[in-house]
Amino acid sequence: MSQTLMQRFVDALPFLDGVAEKVQPRVREAVEAGGSRVRNVLDGVWFEAPLHPALTDVPIGSWTAAAVFDGLDAAGGSRAVRNAADASVALGVVGAAGAAVTGLSDWRYLSGGSRRMGTAHGLLNALGLLLAGASLLLRAAGRRRAGRLTFLAGYSVTGMAAHLGGELSYHYGLRVSRNVFEGSGPEEFTPVLDEAELDGGGLRRVEAAGVGILLGRASSGRLCAISATCNHFGGPLEQGERRGDTVVCPLHGSRFDLCSGEVLDGPAVFPQPRYEVRVRGGRVEVRAAADNIQNRVV
Repeated sequence: MSQTLMQRFVDALPFLDGVAEKVQPRVREAVEAGGSRVRNVLDGVWFEAPLHPALTDVPIGSWTAAAVFDGLDAAGGSRAVRNAADASVALGVVGAAGAAVTGLSDWRYLSGGSRRMGTAHGLLNALGLLLAGASLLLRAAGRRRAGRLTFLAGYSVTGMAAHLGGELSYHYGLRVSRNVFEGSGPEEFTPVLDEAELDGGGLRRVEAAGVGILLGRASSGRLCAISATCNHFGGPLEQGERRGDTVVCPLHGSRFDLCSGEVLDGPAVFPQPRYEVRVRGGRVEVRAAADNIQNRVV
């Protein structure tokens, strides 16, 4: 059986592609309209990790607490327990709204099966959020039993949505650094090309120890090297645009410092592996930096 249960579930809902084709361009336009600062906040560049998964802990944790408090209330709890349940539902609603905004930002560049599953994930979360909001209204109207049942329905839907979100990360590799699965590169200085082949503003991709490396000369004249594969979605950085001492990925616009590998603009949030560079006898030599992520996995 080549597909997971959730993949079969999502593939049985062909309308998801139609929804995505209509909504995704508008989401992309809205995020782009905010400029690089808004994009970087939503993507989590400042956080140095994807922001959406972190924010999902708020509604999931709050609503789990609400389920416990509702159970205690149904068993004859005090007003304090009842207030704690209502407050937990409300906090989850606020947290879910923030998670939804960052989730839409993550979804804006997806395609194929991951986009379809992301659409299902978002729609289920939206339904869960609506049910949680309806639960708050019912509670405020004094219809606590109906409010608890409505909340439980929403909590169940949100649980299914969370499972889809996990599959997006662990099965499709969404928001996972692609560089971690590559080799670390040469441990000793290895010649890769003649220095004369590297002109002033050009970028060159070279191979060393089975790893693609992007070479360039900074404005100061210093030779720099980082991984040629964008860690966000595997884009070929040698085909990207050079902007000063930075390079922009041709796929989704992530921008990295050519010498340090630091992320300057998302959606990437992790730094690129970097390489030490020297020139010996007219030949450019590179070796992997000791602090690269591949050296820390095992």
